[in-house]
Amino acid sequence: MTTSLTKEAAATAAVADVLVSGASRPPKPNALSTSLSFGWRALLKIKHVPEQLFDVTMFPIMFTLLFTYLFGGALAGSTSAYIQFLLPGILVQTVVMITMYTGVTLNKDIEKGVFDRFRSLPIWRPSPLVGALLGDVVRYSLASVIVLVLGVVIGFRPDGGIVGVVLSIALLLVFSFCLSWVWTMIAMIVRTEAAVMGVSMFILFPLTFASNIFVDPQTMPGWLRAFVEVNPVSFLVTSIRSLMAGDPDATKLVVTAAMCAGFLVVFGPITMRLYNRKT
Repeated sequence: MTTSLTKEAAATAAVADVLVSGASRPPKPNALSTSLSFGWRALLKIKHVPEQLFDVTMFPIMFTLLFTYLFGGALAGSTSAYIQFLLPGILVQTVVMITMYTGVTLNKDIEKGVFDRFRSLPIWRPSPLVGALLGDVVRYSLASVIVLVLGVVIGFRPDGGIVGVVLSIALLLVFSFCLSWVWTMIAMIVRTEAAVMGVSMFILFPLTFASNIFVDPQTMPGWLRAFVEVNPVSFLVTSIRSLMAGDPDATKLVVTAAMCAGFLVVFGPITMRLYNRKT
């Protein structure tokens, strides 16, 4: 008991010395530093629960091999020919599908009351959300590398070279980051992790499968082709295919960039409004 009182008195005396001496307080952390701190927190969660990496390691391998060898011979005559068409699309599908886990993780933190604690900190208000999204960008990057390496092993050869591949991955990461704001908004609205996943899958399945990932839209019936041609995922896939082929499609790239900005401008403020009200 005496030891405890002595430590408390020493701490009080130290605080009093700081106040009397007029020493300045540490500077308030800026938006970038707090966002990066929460991004590091997201990565530490993976360290303690490595099973979270299953969706960015096993699923990319499974999707790439399954669709290449399942459809390659029937659609293109050979797997080596089909992989040239498929890989940019399967890369998009893999990364876009795992963006939904951003909302699932966020909903879990909200239900546990973690975000109530973050609200009391003297930090930039959106930093817990931005940091979580930045942490997920690392997961997206890992999935992209796995798909590309596997694609090269089974015969994919990008005519655009390393520059086209790097630009393609950069565009995909930007699109995924902006799209993730949709799932953060959903995480603020629904009550459970299962509900977040259910709603996200309901949206993602038609976006990814009713697109130009697997086949050319020219072979589709008119009503389906009309949807595919305005599907954001189709614009992204076409943009990435053009970059990897070394012949960038300026129109598709501009439209894709506009869609990224649209996701961020529309769903970012809505998410923050819901976040402020919910927490």
